[in-house]
Amino acid sequence: MTRAPASLWRTMAALACTIGLLQGCASTTQSGAIGLQRSQLMLVSSDSINAQAAKGFQQLTADAQSKKKLNTDAAMTQRVRRIGHDLIAQVGVFRPDARNWAWEINVFESEDINAFCAPGGKIGVYTGLVNRLRLSDDELAAVMGHEIAHALREHSREQMSQKTLSGLITSTIAVATGVPGELMDAGSQMLVHLPNSRAMELESDVIGLELMARAGYDPRNASSIWRKMQQVSGGQQGASFLSTHPAGDQRIAELDAYVPKVLPLYQAAVAQKKTPARSR
Repeated sequence: MTRAPASLWRTMAALACTIGLLQGCASTTQSGAIGLQRSQLMLVSSDSINAQAAKGFQQLTADAQSKKKLNTDAAMTQRVRRIGHDLIAQVGVFRPDARNWAWEINVFESEDINAFCAPGGKIGVYTGLVNRLRLSDDELAAVMGHEIAHALREHSREQMSQKTLSGLITSTIAVATGVPGELMDAGSQMLVHLPNSRAMELESDVIGLELMARAGYDPRNASSIWRKMQQVSGGQQGASFLSTHPAGDQRIAELDAYVPKVLPLYQAAVAQKKTPARSR
């Protein structure tokens, strides 16, 4: 009987480890009305990620404060925080423990069209996002809900875990097979990281959609933010296959497809407030 080469055994062992780890995956969130179900690979400690995020947010805030770029528009800051707190009040649907996070919300004066929610609930909104896109409350809720969803799903931690595992596996296989490590890394990026990034973006879109609906913001207006993004970018979305974000038309269609699932939640939220829906 011909004996299998040692390199093959090493490759098989690496794959076996991968399968074993993947079988132990779990989801960081509950499914919600949108029915989200996807297991996640988590090898990195959430405590370390959250600590790094808190430190980075503190540094960013201090830097903005020193440059007089922090919360300079009182009305905008109040508006952003109002919407943010409305959304945060709903996070327990997906993660009961997130109610107890040390949430912070700040507005940074910058022409950049950007917003984020760092791990652990550190939210930043740039004035350029609100002013240049002339966002309605619904649209701002959609953006902030999307960013909050990234934190709830711990996508940063998941991405770091995926890179840790894929780095281990690709280096092992490269040694076993003689395939250059650079080629293995490129294949991993194309076959694993980019598709997962797109999946994470869609997850954040639809979780954000449910958060805004439960908070009383009309989910039918969520996709309009991406139409505005298309206009600002001149409609140049890049190749959908290589983009870490879905192309504009694709993203709009996917968001709109989930609206019927969460629209009753919005209607119930408005009815519960016993006041007319806010003007749009």
